Amino acid sequence: MTTTTPADAIAVTRRNPRLTPFWSVVTVVLTVLGVLATMNQVFFWNLGGVTLLENTFLYLLLAAFLPIIFIVTPATHRRGGRKERRTAPPPGTGAMRIVEADQTTDQMTDRRTGVPWYDVALILLVEVCCLYFAANGLDIQEYGWEWNAPLTATVLSVVFWLLIVEVLRRSAGWIVAALALVFSLYPMIAGQIPIGILQGIDYDALTLAQIHAMGTESILGLPLQTAGTILVGFLLFGTVLQHTGGADFFHNVSTALFGRYRGGSAKVAVASSATMGMMSGSAVSNVLTTGPMTIPAMVRSGFTPRVAGAVEATASSGGSITPPIMGTAAFLMVSFVGVPYTTILVAATIPAILYFLGIFLQVDAYSAVHGLRGVPRDRLPRLGRSLVEGWPYLTALVLLTVLLFILDSEAQVPYWITGVLLLIAVLSPRVRMGRRQWLDLAVDCGRTLAQIIGIIAGVGLILGGLSATGVALSLSRDLLALVGDNVVLLLIAGAAVCFVLGMGLTISAAYVFLAIVMVPAVVALGVNPLAAHLFVIYWASVSYITPPVGLAAFAAAGISKASPMATCVEAMRLGAVKYIVPFGFALNPALVAQDDPGRVAVAFVFSLVAVYAIAGALGGHLALMERRVPLWARAALVVGGFMMFLPQMWVTLLGLALTAVVVVLVRLTVPGDLPPEPVVDPDGLTDGADRPVPAHV
Repeated sequence: MTTTTPADAIAVTRRNPRLTPFWSVVTVVLTVLGVLATMNQVFFWNLGGVTLLENTFLYLLLAAFLPIIFIVTPATHRRGGRKERRTAPPPGTGAMRIVEADQTTDQMTDRRTGVPWYDVALILLVEVCCLYFAANGLDIQEYGWEWNAPLTATVLSVVFWLLIVEVLRRSAGWIVAALALVFSLYPMIAGQIPIGILQGIDYDALTLAQIHAMGTESILGLPLQTAGTILVGFLLFGTVLQHTGGADFFHNVSTALFGRYRGGSAKVAVASSATMGMMSGSAVSNVLTTGPMTIPAMVRSGFTPRVAGAVEATASSGGSITPPIMGTAAFLMVSFVGVPYTTILVAATIPAILYFLGIFLQVDAYSAVHGLRGVPRDRLPRLGRSLVEGWPYLTALVLLTVLLFILDSEAQVPYWITGVLLLIAVLSPRVRMGRRQWLDLAVDCGRTLAQIIGIIAGVGLILGGLSATGVALSLSRDLLALVGDNVVLLLIAGAAVCFVLGMGLTISAAYVFLAIVMVPAVVALGVNPLAAHLFVIYWASVSYITPPVGLAAFAAAGISKASPMATCVEAMRLGAVKYIVPFGFALNPALVAQDDPGRVAVAFVFSLVAVYAIAGALGGHLALMERRVPLWARAALVVGGFMMFLPQMWVTLLGLALTAVVVVLVRLTVPGDLPPEPVVDPDGLTDGADRPVPAHV
């Protein structure tokens, strides 16, 4: 088994003309320093006998990673003198990235010299600001510099504020940067706004700059504190897992498990994209990584390009909600909810299972209706052999999950597992890691960490603007006054806001904003805090597969050559469970394991039946019954399925009864003569005549 393909692919797709040998070395050095600084805090090493204050550590973290943004990301993205369309996010976020980065540059970038002079100047400014604040971390705390600072600190605060906005623009795009800038400036006019719910405390520009740069509720707020203590390790683990062959392993295991069943190529795509999502947590980068392999395979096995793209997009968009390594927003929950990450991991497990079960059942329904078959078993990878050859990756995930529950410090766990993976990469003959591969790994770690930390630091400006004015506390109270005690109405309004924000912002940015504004109001109406926060994450991520944006679906359509909007609509159908499940666990906390084990088990069983009913209705076919579903039965199954998500037992039982009656009637009244399965060649790619198997037979 060759396990270097993922790393090679990553190196090719992410090669950047700005990364000359010199700037590659600079990136690696900064990455190593940033990771060492983080490990020094997480493991309490206190190198040199010095205990770093939290603000000093965070400034050093920014000093290590923010310059990488100016190294790898040009000020303007151009290809051949024309602006390039941004289509893919950095790992773990919904922000945008340039496709074919090896051909992308800005007008002032010289391929021979790498980073242009003005970006070098910005790098130096970042270092001056961060190192100055780090050196004066104790004075900032003891003398309250955020309110009364020396002139030098005030000037650098203004510079630092502007630099963070530019970092955010390069990392996440204009929309997020503009929103952060508006909210960071908002305290300057909060007292003059005529709208009562938006009125707050006024600040002059210089004091506001000090609050943003040196306060503990803005750039250095909860999001960045969480990133420094927990997120860095998990992002490092995910990147190392990809580069050492984890993606190949999970694809082989998925193929061995599901390839022989009808619609096997699509089921393999769902499973491999789900596992890939655990490593990256990013929907669009997931599509661009696994899609070139899975989408053509699905088309050749009989799926239409539209459906093939939709399957990949829907499965890939589940990465941010899939334990054990979820998206950035899930790690931010640790600080906002005040619970260990393991609690969030457990809470997210049942909803993630339901989401992917819904996709699997609909893929199976499509395959049954259109007579698509799988690949003969003798042409598939052997499961036992795949597990034996890929045992390090499986062991790494199992160890990661187990140690998260066993060790007292969950922040230390990913570093231990990453160390094991790196040791295996050195010793194992199956993992070919030469000097170029090690350099690519280090650069990609730096790029990934820099983009996430840059986004989180920038999003902190939103938090700082709302906190400084006091509006963050009053907005949730005003929301309650508007909706009264109608929790369903508030959830519907919240879902709409999440979706709208998710179209223009990263999931992390949308989550931070709504965790301040909406979640307190929802919790005040009796919704479980974990369920309320997960509700925001789920609904912020549906924009990946929902028109008019649908970034993941559009990226998949580019690979499948299908209509982007048609692919988006198909992805909505396949991912329908993602729209319904959040309302289910918001109203029934047992679905996020926030109840006694007995009730959790009962809710889980009922929710499985509910997903079976909803998927059968949307897919037009009932698994196990082997019957197509008429229109009247589809409507009844959707109603019955949704009723089973509700916490009232009598409503759940009524939904179960309705579903059972419909299933029995379909079984008795609808003939079971599905179309015959088409004949495919042994490798499941073509029908033997070098042309795709027809989707309709």
